[in-house]
Formats: sequence, C-alpha cells, structure tokens
Amino acid sequence: MDQYDIIIIGAGPTGISCAIEAKKNGLSTLIIEKGMLTNSIYNFPTNMTFFSTSLNLEIGDVPFISHNEKPTRIEALEYYRRVIDKWDLEIIFREEAHSIQESTNDQLQVNTISNGAYLADNIVVATGFYDTPRKLNVPGENLPKVKHYYDDVHPYIKQKVLVVGAANSACDVALETWSKGAEVTMAVRSAELYERVKYWILPNIKNRIKEGSIKAYFNSTVKMINTDSVVLDTPEGEITIDNDYVLAMTGYTPNYELLARFGIEWDDTDLQIPLFDEDTLESTRKGVYLAGVVNGGLHTSRYFIENTREDGEKIIRDILLKTSIT
Repeated sequence: MDQYDIIIIGAGPTGISCAIEAKKNGLSTLIIEKGMLTNSIYNFPTNMTFFSTSLNLEIGDVPFISHNEKPTRIEALEYYRRVIDKWDLEIIFREEAHSIQESTNDQLQVNTISNGAYLADNIVVATGFYDTPRKLNVPGENLPKVKHYYDDVHPYIKQKVLVVGAANSACDVALETWSKGAEVTMAVRSAELYERVKYWILPNIKNRIKEGSIKAYFNSTVKMINTDSVVLDTPEGEITIDNDYVLAMTGYTPNYELLARFGIEWDDTDLQIPLFDEDTLESTRKGVYLAGVVNGGLHTSRYFIENTREDGEKIIRDILLKTSIT
C-alpha cells in the first residue's frame, strides 16, 4: 500500500495550493479527487465570469493571464491545468474518498468507494461544498426537469422556467434565460431579493420584475412540482403555474455525511461550522486538517478561492513543526 506524508481530498484550487505548499517543503503528497480537476469550476455555468480578478486567483507562483481583469470559467480551467503541470502533482481522479480510519504506526488510512486504500501521516480535507445542493424537499423534485446546477441557456429558449432563489445565481440565471426568450418566473422565499447581489445585476433584475418582464412571487415557496406545472405557496394562497423547467438556485452545503465519516465534528449552531483550530486548521481529529470553503459550514459566502489560498501554508507549517518536535 502506498504511503504519503500528506493525502489531500479534493483537487480544487485550495487542494492544489495545499499540495504545492507540501511539495515546496519536500513532503510526499497525493491528491484524491472524486471527479475531475477543479470539478466545481468545471460545473459552473458555461459562460461564467469570475467576480474575482485573475491576480486574486493565482496560486503556486504561476501567473494567471486572462483577456480581461476578471477571467472566465474556460480561462480558469486552462490556468489550473497549467498549475498542476508545472508542479507535477500526483492526482488520482474519479476516486471518491469514503472514510478515514486509524492505521498502524499512528498513520491514517483513506478508504475509497472503489475499495482503494491509501496511507498518510496527515490528511487535508478540501472538499468544498458545490457538489451538495440545498434541496427543496418537495414532491416532484426528482423529476428530470428540475436542475440544481445551471449550465447553459440554450435548453431553456422558449420554455416556461421557474427560478427558485434570491441571490446572485438565481438573479443571474433569471436574467440570462429571460434575455434569450424564456418565460421566467421567480419564487423568492423572503420579502425581497438578497441585498448583496452583484451591483451590476441587482438594478437590472429589479427593473425586469417591476416592468413585469419577469414575474416574481415574494414570501413564496415551492410546494409541489408536476410534469407540466408547479404549485407555489404564496401570501395569497396556493397557485399553480405552467412550467417546463425548475432551476433551483438555492445554494449548496458541505457534505456533512462525508465529514461525519471522516470523524470531523461541527458546532450545533444554524451554520454548522466545522470545529478546527483557527491557527493551524487542524480539526478535532488529530492529523486531519480542513482547508478552503468547507470551513464556512452553511455560511457559504464566508470563504472564497482568494481568501483560502494561504490555508496550505498554515497547515504545512503546523505539520513541519510537529515533525520537528517528534
């Protein structure tokens, strides 16, 4: 069985930056990724542009050159390909971690769904949250017409689309599908749109709602999804609207079932923030560290690529200190 100083679970930007920091310090490192390189970014909308600048997304001392100040999804995918090539990182793709167990000699063993097993002295969990959408938990949510990820506008042309949500993704999707000819309705649980929607989007969506181009039901939730309609619970009572697609832009959560199998604990507040040392990022389980946006729990707007790029330095510093002590 192969053994490493560090195993990193997740090949997103944070996981990659942790591996680079480990390699800089001569530590043998393996990244295990259940999907593909930067799996979350790959699943972003096809034409997405980052809110961050390319400079703020750089990792591993590799310049990120983009056509504009804020790069596109395609440019980011190409950039991270170049990063792993430059640093010659060892990554196993499509290998999904299932659990972490104690092994001999105080090592930790990562077990995967495909029955793989890998040993390391330390584990870094950088699994993010984008792979676990917040469910509506209503009848009909499993119908093929219900999407928790938005990819491309083309399938929704001339279709009756319900967009669920009130934040950046929901407003962006509502505007893009409407602009390409969809009949768009929004279901917003609160009394108004999220006040921190991007400044160039918020006035636009508000104007489209005000003029009636996009119909919005506020203080409303989805009660049932049918093959050709959706039932909404509104302040005026239940209403049924014709519908071809439901785009549930309701956000994402860390995979708490997976974290539990890793032996990671979180607090009992509404935000369910994992418990870890702020200085070292070590979790309550010895030798298991947390990196990246997973540390925000349900507060998914707390961490981004640009403010987690230093997580690797904190973690490797602590590992090296413990190694020197022993």
